[in-house]
Amino acid sequence: MSVPPLRVLLVAGEASGDLHGAALVRALRRRVPDIEVSGVGGAHLRAAGMGILVETASVATMGFTETFGTIGRLLAAYRRLVRFLDEERPHLVVLVDYPEFNLMIARQAKQRGIRVFYFIGPQVWAWRRRRVRKIRRRVDKMGLVFPFEPELYADNGQNPAEFIGHPLLDVARPTRGAKETRHRYGLEPERPTLVLLPGSRKKELRLLLAPMCAAAVRLADEGWQSVVALAPGLEPVDVRAALDGVLPRLPLVADDTYNLVAAADAAIVASGTATLETALLGCPMVIVYRVSPLTYWLARRLVQVDWIGMPNIVLQRSVFPELIQDQATAERMVAAVHDVVSRRGELTGALTSLRARLGEPGAVERAADLALGLVR
Repeated sequence: MSVPPLRVLLVAGEASGDLHGAALVRALRRRVPDIEVSGVGGAHLRAAGMGILVETASVATMGFTETFGTIGRLLAAYRRLVRFLDEERPHLVVLVDYPEFNLMIARQAKQRGIRVFYFIGPQVWAWRRRRVRKIRRRVDKMGLVFPFEPELYADNGQNPAEFIGHPLLDVARPTRGAKETRHRYGLEPERPTLVLLPGSRKKELRLLLAPMCAAAVRLADEGWQSVVALAPGLEPVDVRAALDGVLPRLPLVADDTYNLVAAADAAIVASGTATLETALLGCPMVIVYRVSPLTYWLARRLVQVDWIGMPNIVLQRSVFPELIQDQATAERMVAAVHDVVSRRGELTGALTSLRARLGEPGAVERAADLALGLVR
């Protein structure tokens, strides 16, 4: 009798999860060529061969209050995945970040006796540490990407969590030289270059892109040239909508962010995974973020970290300027760009330390071994 293929449900509810999830699927397929993976994902996971049950773009959210606008799609996605658990009975559930939604899926999986692997775990060190008990109940194994995370899950000598290193160490690198990248996008080789990374969600664009572009205009008077790097899933039409129908007089570039950042002299970056990518590419940056006033009010009372940018959190000091809410103005962005450019020598040492703290390359390979260890 033939053995049925290994079936996996994978849930990646954000753009960064789509990228890392795709790398994990490829690693799993190298070990189990006939593995069947279905779930929530985007372009990267589709290209890796995963069957898309729900698109990542339809469930991505960015804050406490902003989630209400997508609650209908979230409920529909949740019901679709629960139905998949009942009908297809996968052998393994793999969750990638996206904690609130994924912990509900973990609960449903455990109720059905399905093993659960969490890749890139919830940031319990930042807020809601009480979730640790819930995670321990619902998750069989975790592959964590920051060195300070596993100790949070230790209990009486038992620990489902392992530090595997950060997957960005394997992927955050340019594929061409800075000179060639600048030439490709009409950027002059002698002028300082600023790259704008306004985030992967449309709401981030609406809140951050206008002041970013205003800062780029001010810096142009000082000889700077700027380019906007569009995250996967975003189009020029989204930029136009964010700027009330007006496209900025800046190059808009999709699917080439690593090369743009590596070719730039500085970056203004929306807080998130992109800050870590920018740091690993060695580019001085200014970290910015805005959410709704209510979301910010709630976050100030719940979040337990001194910084919002992952490079600063990992280094445990304020290396890169952070401009949050009302501070995220064009004037302050310009001043912060001046600051990081003037400290380039200091930043080089900090970036070397950051890379060392993120472990060794090969995180996805280690994650694949941990995941398959649950079903073998």
